[in-house]
Amino acid sequence: MQTKTIALPKLNNLSPTLESTALKLMEEAGELAQAIGKLRGMSGEPTGRREQEVMELITKELLDVAQTAVSMMFVLEEHFGVDIEKARHQHIEKLVCKGYLSK
Repeated sequence: MQTKTIALPKLNNLSPTLESTALKLMEEAGELAQAIGKLRGMSGEPTGRREQEVMELITKELLDVAQTAVSMMFVLEEHFGVDIEKARHQHIEKLVCKGYLSK
């Protein structure tokens, strides 16, 4: 099984809640969608951007989404007692059961 491991920090200058983090995640996902669609010319508008510049922006927005998701994981662990590692294992098993992943 091929994996991509990324470690992102717990943000220490914020006091996120489940709700605020969920809203931020949606905001960041929207910015990622905009980078992929509008900035790649899919809206029909000229972008005036080179492909490499667009790929860098997509990468930046994707990492913003990932950081916000990690922040939500910290909220779930610290405020609601969720075992993220256990949930991660269950998630992988679900992927195997659905045929998306072979062990």
